[in-house]
Amino acid sequence: MHLPPLLYHLGLALGLGLLVGLQRERSDSRLAGFRTFPLVTVLGALSTALAGLLGSPWVVGAALLALALLIVAANFIAARQPEADPGMTTEAALLLMFANGAYIPVGSVTVAIVIGGGVAFLLHSKPQLHSLAGGIGEQDFKAIMQFVLITLVILPVLPNQTYGPLKVLNPFKIWLMVVLIVGLSLGGYVIYKVFGEKVGTLAAGVLGGFISSTATTVSYARRSKSEPEGASLAAIIIMTASAIVFLRVLLLMGATAPLLLPAALRPFVLLLALMAGISLFAWWSSRNQKARLTQHGNPSELRAAIFFAFLYAVVLLAVAASRKFFGQSGLWVVSIISGLTDMDAITLSLGQMVQEGQLAAQTGWRLVMAAALSNLIFKGGVVAVLGAPALTRQIIKMFAGAFLAGLAILLWWP
Repeated sequence: MHLPPLLYHLGLALGLGLLVGLQRERSDSRLAGFRTFPLVTVLGALSTALAGLLGSPWVVGAALLALALLIVAANFIAARQPEADPGMTTEAALLLMFANGAYIPVGSVTVAIVIGGGVAFLLHSKPQLHSLAGGIGEQDFKAIMQFVLITLVILPVLPNQTYGPLKVLNPFKIWLMVVLIVGLSLGGYVIYKVFGEKVGTLAAGVLGGFISSTATTVSYARRSKSEPEGASLAAIIIMTASAIVFLRVLLLMGATAPLLLPAALRPFVLLLALMAGISLFAWWSSRNQKARLTQHGNPSELRAAIFFAFLYAVVLLAVAASRKFFGQSGLWVVSIISGLTDMDAITLSLGQMVQEGQLAAQTGWRLVMAAALSNLIFKGGVVAVLGAPALTRQIIKMFAGAFLAGLAILLWWP
Protein backbone atom coordinates (compact mmCIF):
# COMPACT_ATOMS: atom_id res chain seq x y z
CA MET A 1 0.00 0.00 0.00
CA HIS A 2 1.45 3.34 -1.06
CA LEU A 3 1.08 6.49 0.98
CA PRO A 4 -0.62 9.43 -0.70
CA PRO A 5 1.99 11.91 -1.99
CA LEU A 6 0.93 14.59 0.53
CA LEU A 7 1.39 12.26 3.51
CA TYR A 8 4.77 11.17 2.18
CA HIS A 9 5.88 14.79 1.77
CA LEU A 10 4.62 15.79 5.22
CA GLY A 11 6.31 12.76 6.77
CA LEU A 12 9.60 13.61 5.11
CA ALA A 13 9.31 17.23 6.26
CA LEU A 14 8.61 16.02 9.79
CA GLY A 15 11.64 13.73 9.77
CA LEU A 16 14.02 16.41 8.51
CA GLY A 17 12.64 18.88 11.03
CA LEU A 18 13.13 16.39 13.85
CA LEU A 19 16.73 15.81 12.73
CA VAL A 20 17.64 19.50 12.83
CA GLY A 21 15.51 20.12 15.92
CA LEU A 22 17.31 17.39 17.83
CA GLN A 23 20.63 19.07 17.13
CA ARG A 24 19.31 22.45 18.28
CA GLU A 25 17.85 20.86 21.41
CA ARG A 26 21.24 19.40 22.30
CA SER A 27 22.84 22.83 21.84
CA ASP A 28 20.39 24.36 24.37
CA SER A 29 18.85 26.75 21.86
CA ARG A 30 16.33 29.02 23.62
CA LEU A 31 14.48 29.95 20.44
CA ALA A 32 13.66 26.62 18.82
CA GLY A 33 14.40 22.96 19.41
CA PHE A 34 13.11 19.42 19.05
CA ARG A 35 9.43 20.41 18.70
CA THR A 36 9.64 23.75 16.91
CA PHE A 37 11.76 22.70 13.93
CA PRO A 38 9.52 19.85 12.75
CA LEU A 39 6.50 22.14 13.11
CA VAL A 40 8.17 24.77 10.95
CA THR A 41 9.26 22.26 8.28
CA VAL A 42 5.79 20.70 8.13
CA LEU A 43 4.32 24.22 7.90
CA GLY A 44 6.46 24.81 4.82
CA ALA A 45 5.36 21.59 3.13
CA LEU A 46 1.70 22.15 4.02
CA SER A 47 1.73 25.75 2.78
CA THR A 48 3.04 24.61 -0.62
CA ALA A 49 0.35 21.91 -0.80
CA LEU A 50 -2.34 24.49 0.06
CA ALA A 51 -0.93 26.90 -2.51
CA GLY A 52 -1.32 24.19 -5.15
CA LEU A 53 -4.88 23.36 -4.10
CA LEU A 54 -5.99 27.00 -3.91
CA GLY A 55 -3.98 28.13 -6.94
CA SER A 56 -2.42 30.93 -4.93
CA PRO A 57 1.35 31.04 -4.33
CA TRP A 58 0.77 33.78 -1.76
CA VAL A 59 -0.06 31.10 0.81
CA VAL A 60 3.64 30.26 1.07
CA GLY A 61 4.57 33.93 1.35
CA ALA A 62 1.97 34.48 4.08
CA ALA A 63 3.27 31.48 6.05
CA LEU A 64 6.84 32.72 5.71
CA LEU A 65 5.82 36.22 6.88
CA ALA A 66 4.02 34.73 9.90
CA LEU A 67 7.12 32.71 10.77
CA ALA A 68 9.33 35.79 10.45
CA LEU A 69 7.01 37.73 12.79
CA LEU A 70 7.12 34.91 15.34
CA ILE A 71 10.94 34.92 15.20
CA VAL A 72 11.01 38.71 15.69
CA ALA A 73 8.64 38.47 18.64
CA ALA A 74 10.62 35.65 20.26
CA ASN A 75 13.87 37.58 19.86
CA PHE A 76 12.26 40.74 21.27
CA ILE A 77 11.25 38.84 24.39
CA ALA A 78 14.62 37.09 24.67
CA ALA A 79 16.52 40.37 24.25
CA ARG A 80 15.08 41.62 27.54
CA GLN A 81 16.86 38.82 29.38
CA PRO A 82 20.45 39.54 30.50
CA GLU A 83 21.78 36.14 29.35
CA ALA A 84 20.32 36.47 25.86
CA ASP A 85 22.38 35.01 23.00
CA PRO A 86 22.73 37.55 20.15
CA GLY A 87 23.56 34.86 17.56
CA MET A 88 21.34 34.40 14.48
CA THR A 89 22.15 30.75 13.64
CA THR A 90 18.89 29.26 14.90
CA GLU A 91 16.81 31.96 13.18
CA ALA A 92 18.55 31.33 9.87
CA ALA A 93 18.11 27.57 10.30
CA LEU A 94 14.38 28.03 10.97
CA LEU A 95 13.88 30.05 7.79
CA LEU A 96 15.95 27.61 5.74
CA MET A 97 14.08 24.57 7.04
CA PHE A 98 10.75 26.27 6.31
CA ALA A 99 11.94 26.85 2.74
CA ASN A 100 13.15 23.25 2.55
CA GLY A 101 9.79 21.98 3.71
CA ALA A 102 8.04 24.19 1.17
CA TYR A 103 10.31 22.79 -1.54
CA ILE A 104 9.53 19.12 -0.84
CA PRO A 105 6.09 18.86 -2.56
CA VAL A 106 7.30 20.55 -5.75
CA GLY A 107 11.00 19.68 -5.92
CA SER A 108 13.44 16.81 -5.68
CA VAL A 109 13.17 14.68 -2.56
CA THR A 110 16.89 13.89 -2.81
CA VAL A 111 17.80 17.58 -2.82
CA ALA A 112 15.54 18.22 0.18
CA ILE A 113 17.18 15.38 2.14
CA VAL A 114 20.66 16.64 1.26
CA ILE A 115 19.73 20.15 2.41
CA GLY A 116 18.24 18.91 5.68
CA GLY A 117 21.21 16.69 6.40
CA GLY A 118 23.60 19.47 5.45
CA VAL A 119 21.91 21.91 7.83
CA ALA A 120 22.13 19.40 10.70
CA PHE A 121 25.79 18.72 9.93
CA LEU A 122 26.70 22.41 9.79
CA LEU A 123 24.95 23.14 13.07
CA HIS A 124 26.60 20.16 14.75
CA SER A 125 30.07 21.04 13.42
CA LYS A 126 30.24 24.47 15.04
CA PRO A 127 33.37 23.75 17.19
CA GLN A 128 35.25 22.17 14.29
CA LEU A 129 34.33 24.95 11.88
CA HIS A 130 35.33 27.65 14.37
CA SER A 131 38.61 25.83 14.99
CA LEU A 132 39.23 25.60 11.24
CA ALA A 133 38.46 29.28 10.73
CA GLY A 134 40.73 30.21 13.62
CA GLY A 135 43.55 28.11 12.21
CA ILE A 136 43.46 29.76 8.78
CA GLY A 137 46.11 32.44 8.56
CA GLU A 138 46.13 35.49 6.33
CA GLN A 139 48.12 33.68 3.64
CA ASP A 140 45.70 30.73 3.67
CA PHE A 141 42.67 33.01 3.45
CA LYS A 142 44.32 34.76 0.52
CA ALA A 143 44.73 31.37 -1.20
CA ILE A 144 41.02 30.62 -0.80
CA MET A 145 39.97 34.04 -2.09
CA GLN A 146 42.28 33.71 -5.07
CA PHE A 147 40.68 30.37 -5.88
CA VAL A 148 37.29 32.10 -5.73
CA LEU A 149 38.62 34.71 -8.19
CA ILE A 150 39.96 32.02 -10.52
CA THR A 151 36.76 29.96 -10.38
CA LEU A 152 33.80 32.28 -9.95
CA VAL A 153 35.02 35.55 -11.47
CA ILE A 154 37.39 34.75 -14.34
CA LEU A 155 35.99 31.44 -15.64
CA PRO A 156 32.38 32.56 -16.38
CA VAL A 157 33.44 35.55 -18.52
CA LEU A 158 35.79 33.65 -20.85
CA PRO A 159 34.50 32.83 -24.35
CA ASN A 160 33.68 29.17 -24.98
CA GLN A 161 34.93 28.89 -28.58
CA THR A 162 38.14 27.86 -30.30
CA TYR A 163 40.79 30.21 -31.69
CA GLY A 164 44.15 29.90 -33.40
CA PRO A 165 45.42 28.34 -36.62
CA LEU A 166 44.98 24.76 -35.37
CA LYS A 167 41.60 25.41 -33.71
CA VAL A 168 42.62 23.93 -30.35
CA LEU A 169 42.71 27.02 -28.09
CA ASN A 170 39.43 27.44 -26.22
CA PRO A 171 39.85 30.06 -23.44
CA PHE A 172 36.99 28.67 -21.35
CA LYS A 173 38.18 25.06 -21.56
CA ILE A 174 41.79 26.02 -20.91
CA TRP A 175 40.84 27.98 -17.79
CA LEU A 176 38.51 25.16 -16.69
CA MET A 177 41.58 22.92 -16.59
CA VAL A 178 43.33 25.62 -14.56
CA VAL A 179 40.45 25.50 -12.07
CA LEU A 180 40.73 21.70 -11.87
CA ILE A 181 44.49 21.70 -11.30
CA VAL A 182 44.44 24.59 -8.81
CA GLY A 183 41.52 23.01 -6.95
CA LEU A 184 43.36 19.69 -6.63
CA SER A 185 46.52 21.41 -5.42
CA LEU A 186 44.62 23.72 -3.08
CA GLY A 187 42.88 20.74 -1.47
CA GLY A 188 46.25 19.22 -0.59
CA TYR A 189 47.54 22.62 0.57
CA VAL A 190 44.59 23.19 2.94
CA ILE A 191 44.93 19.71 4.47
CA TYR A 192 48.66 20.29 4.86
CA LYS A 193 48.12 23.64 6.61
CA VAL A 194 45.36 22.34 8.90
CA PHE A 195 47.31 19.33 10.18
CA GLY A 196 50.73 20.99 10.09
CA GLU A 197 53.36 19.15 12.11
CA LYS A 198 50.87 16.39 12.94
CA VAL A 199 51.41 15.08 9.41
CA GLY A 200 53.81 12.13 9.31
CA THR A 201 56.51 11.41 6.77
CA LEU A 202 54.36 9.40 4.36
CA ALA A 203 51.44 11.82 4.65
CA ALA A 204 53.82 14.72 3.97
CA GLY A 205 54.85 12.99 0.76
CA VAL A 206 51.25 12.30 -0.24
CA LEU A 207 50.18 15.90 0.30
CA GLY A 208 53.36 17.15 -1.38
CA GLY A 209 52.47 15.06 -4.43
CA PHE A 210 49.00 16.57 -4.61
CA ILE A 211 50.35 20.11 -4.20
CA SER A 212 53.43 19.77 -6.46
CA SER A 213 55.84 16.84 -6.55
CA THR A 214 58.47 18.97 -8.32
CA ALA A 215 58.29 21.72 -5.69
CA THR A 216 58.45 19.07 -2.95
CA THR A 217 61.55 17.56 -4.56
CA VAL A 218 63.29 20.92 -4.87
CA SER A 219 62.46 21.90 -1.30
CA TYR A 220 63.67 18.72 0.37
CA ALA A 221 66.71 18.45 -1.88
CA ARG A 222 67.81 21.94 -0.80
CA ARG A 223 67.15 21.14 2.84
CA SER A 224 69.30 18.01 2.68
CA LYS A 225 72.33 20.19 1.97
CA SER A 226 72.07 21.87 5.38
CA GLU A 227 70.54 18.85 7.15
CA PRO A 228 72.27 15.77 5.68
CA GLU A 229 71.15 13.66 8.66
CA GLY A 230 67.58 13.96 7.34
CA ALA A 231 68.43 12.55 3.89
CA SER A 232 66.61 9.24 4.49
CA LEU A 233 63.33 10.93 5.40
CA ALA A 234 63.71 13.44 2.56
CA ALA A 235 64.12 10.53 0.14
CA ILE A 236 60.93 8.88 1.45
CA ILE A 237 58.94 12.11 1.07
CA ILE A 238 60.26 12.73 -2.46
CA MET A 239 59.57 9.14 -3.51
CA THR A 240 56.06 9.22 -2.05
CA ALA A 241 55.29 12.54 -3.74
CA SER A 242 56.54 11.10 -7.04
CA ALA A 243 54.32 8.04 -6.60
CA ILE A 244 51.29 10.27 -6.00
CA VAL A 245 51.91 11.81 -9.43
CA PHE A 246 50.53 8.59 -10.95
CA LEU A 247 47.42 8.77 -8.78
CA ARG A 248 47.01 12.43 -9.69
CA VAL A 249 47.28 11.54 -13.39
CA LEU A 250 44.56 8.89 -13.01
CA LEU A 251 42.30 11.38 -11.24
CA LEU A 252 42.79 13.88 -14.07
CA MET A 253 41.99 11.20 -16.63
CA GLY A 254 38.85 10.21 -14.76
CA ALA A 255 37.70 13.83 -14.56
CA THR A 256 38.51 14.92 -18.10
CA ALA A 257 39.18 11.86 -20.28
CA PRO A 258 37.03 8.86 -19.23
CA LEU A 259 37.80 7.14 -22.55
CA LEU A 260 41.51 7.12 -21.70
CA LEU A 261 41.18 5.95 -18.09
CA PRO A 262 40.26 2.26 -18.66
CA ALA A 263 43.31 1.69 -20.87
CA ALA A 264 45.66 3.53 -18.48
CA LEU A 265 44.30 2.20 -15.19
CA ARG A 266 46.15 -1.12 -14.81
CA PRO A 267 49.66 -0.04 -15.96
CA PHE A 268 49.54 3.17 -13.90
CA VAL A 269 48.17 1.44 -10.81
CA LEU A 270 50.91 -1.20 -11.13
CA LEU A 271 53.66 1.42 -11.20
CA LEU A 272 51.94 3.40 -8.43
CA ALA A 273 51.83 0.25 -6.27
CA LEU A 274 55.53 -0.45 -6.92
CA MET A 275 56.60 3.08 -5.98
CA ALA A 276 54.31 3.07 -2.94
CA GLY A 277 55.84 -0.24 -1.87
CA ILE A 278 59.36 1.20 -2.15
CA SER A 279 58.28 4.20 -0.06
CA LEU A 280 56.67 1.98 2.58
CA PHE A 281 59.74 -0.23 2.85
CA ALA A 282 62.02 2.80 3.23
CA TRP A 283 59.65 4.33 5.78
CA TRP A 284 59.53 1.12 7.82
CA SER A 285 63.31 1.07 7.92
CA SER A 286 63.40 4.70 9.18
CA ARG A 287 60.11 4.81 11.12
CA ASN A 288 61.71 6.00 14.38
CA GLN A 289 62.99 9.19 12.77
CA LYS A 290 60.89 12.35 12.53
CA ALA A 291 60.70 14.72 9.60
CA ARG A 292 60.56 18.48 9.87
CA LEU A 293 58.03 19.57 7.29
CA THR A 294 58.83 22.09 4.62
CA GLN A 295 56.52 25.00 3.81
CA HIS A 296 54.62 24.95 0.52
CA GLY A 297 53.71 28.07 -1.41
CA ASN A 298 50.17 29.15 -2.19
CA PRO A 299 49.01 26.97 -5.15
CA SER A 300 46.21 29.38 -6.13
CA GLU A 301 48.38 32.40 -6.86
CA LEU A 302 46.97 34.16 -9.91
CA ARG A 303 50.42 34.38 -11.47
CA ALA A 304 50.88 30.60 -11.16
CA ALA A 305 47.40 30.00 -12.61
CA ILE A 306 48.13 32.21 -15.60
CA PHE A 307 51.46 30.47 -16.11
CA PHE A 308 49.78 27.05 -16.12
CA ALA A 309 47.15 28.31 -18.58
CA PHE A 310 49.97 29.52 -20.85
CA LEU A 311 51.86 26.23 -20.45
CA TYR A 312 48.72 24.20 -21.18
CA ALA A 313 48.00 26.30 -24.29
CA VAL A 314 51.58 25.82 -25.52
CA VAL A 315 51.34 22.05 -24.98
CA LEU A 316 47.98 21.96 -26.79
CA LEU A 317 49.49 23.76 -29.76
CA ALA A 318 52.64 21.60 -29.69
CA VAL A 319 50.62 18.36 -29.57
CA ALA A 320 48.30 19.47 -32.37
CA ALA A 321 51.17 20.71 -34.56
CA SER A 322 53.26 17.58 -33.94
CA ARG A 323 50.39 15.31 -34.86
CA LYS A 324 49.62 17.30 -38.00
CA PHE A 325 53.15 17.68 -39.33
CA PHE A 326 55.08 14.73 -37.86
CA GLY A 327 52.43 12.15 -36.98
CA GLN A 328 52.61 10.14 -33.76
CA SER A 329 56.42 10.24 -33.69
CA GLY A 330 56.19 13.96 -32.97
CA LEU A 331 53.85 13.31 -30.04
CA TRP A 332 56.53 11.21 -28.32
CA VAL A 333 58.99 14.10 -28.44
CA VAL A 334 56.43 16.58 -27.12
CA SER A 335 55.36 14.22 -24.33
CA ILE A 336 58.90 13.58 -23.14
CA ILE A 337 59.85 17.27 -23.20
CA SER A 338 56.67 18.63 -21.60
CA GLY A 339 56.68 15.88 -18.95
CA LEU A 340 60.06 16.97 -17.63
CA THR A 341 58.68 19.69 -15.39
CA ASP A 342 54.89 19.25 -15.44
CA MET A 343 52.62 16.23 -15.87
CA ASP A 344 49.26 18.00 -15.73
CA ALA A 345 49.39 19.85 -19.04
CA ILE A 346 50.45 16.88 -21.18
CA THR A 347 47.97 14.55 -19.45
CA LEU A 348 45.09 16.95 -20.10
CA SER A 349 46.18 17.57 -23.70
CA LEU A 350 46.50 13.91 -24.63
CA GLY A 351 43.29 13.10 -22.78
CA GLN A 352 41.45 15.70 -24.85
CA MET A 353 42.78 14.11 -28.05
CA VAL A 354 41.58 10.67 -26.94
CA GLN A 355 38.16 12.06 -26.02
CA GLU A 356 37.82 13.69 -29.44
CA GLY A 357 38.82 10.48 -31.25
CA GLN A 358 42.08 11.94 -32.59
CA LEU A 359 44.27 9.47 -30.70
CA ALA A 360 43.84 5.83 -29.66
CA ALA A 361 43.60 5.25 -25.90
CA GLN A 362 46.34 2.59 -26.05
CA THR A 363 48.71 5.13 -27.60
CA GLY A 364 47.54 7.92 -25.29
CA TRP A 365 48.41 6.19 -22.03
CA ARG A 366 51.83 5.19 -23.36
CA LEU A 367 52.56 8.82 -24.23
CA VAL A 368 51.53 9.87 -20.71
CA MET A 369 53.73 7.11 -19.27
CA ALA A 370 56.69 8.38 -21.31
CA ALA A 371 56.08 11.86 -19.90
CA ALA A 372 55.96 10.42 -16.36
CA LEU A 373 59.27 8.64 -16.84
CA SER A 374 60.92 11.82 -18.14
CA ASN A 375 59.50 13.57 -15.07
CA LEU A 376 61.29 11.03 -12.85
CA ILE A 377 64.55 11.68 -14.68
CA PHE A 378 64.15 15.44 -14.25
CA LYS A 379 63.49 15.16 -10.51
CA GLY A 380 66.42 12.81 -10.12
CA GLY A 381 68.58 15.46 -11.80
CA VAL A 382 67.19 18.12 -9.45
CA VAL A 383 68.20 16.02 -6.45
CA ALA A 384 71.67 15.41 -7.91
CA VAL A 385 72.23 19.16 -8.43
CA LEU A 386 70.57 20.56 -5.29
CA GLY A 387 70.70 17.72 -2.77
CA ALA A 388 73.25 16.19 -0.47
CA PRO A 389 75.22 13.20 -1.80
CA ALA A 390 73.48 10.87 0.67
CA LEU A 391 70.07 11.92 -0.66
CA THR A 392 71.24 11.57 -4.27
CA ARG A 393 72.39 8.00 -3.70
CA GLN A 394 69.10 6.97 -2.13
CA ILE A 395 66.94 8.68 -4.77
CA ILE A 396 68.94 7.10 -7.61
CA LYS A 397 68.29 3.65 -6.13
CA MET A 398 64.57 4.33 -5.63
CA PHE A 399 63.99 6.06 -8.96
CA ALA A 400 66.04 3.49 -10.90
CA GLY A 401 63.73 0.66 -9.86
CA ALA A 402 60.63 2.68 -10.70
CA PHE A 403 62.05 3.90 -14.01
CA LEU A 404 63.07 0.43 -15.19
CA ALA A 405 59.66 -0.96 -14.23
CA GLY A 406 57.94 1.88 -16.07
CA LEU A 407 60.12 1.37 -19.12
CA ALA A 408 59.31 -2.35 -19.14
CA ILE A 409 55.58 -1.55 -18.91
CA LEU A 410 55.93 0.97 -21.71
CA LEU A 411 57.71 -1.47 -24.01
CA TRP A 412 56.02 -4.79 -23.29
CA TRP A 413 52.56 -4.07 -21.94
CA PRO A 414 50.04 -5.85 -24.20
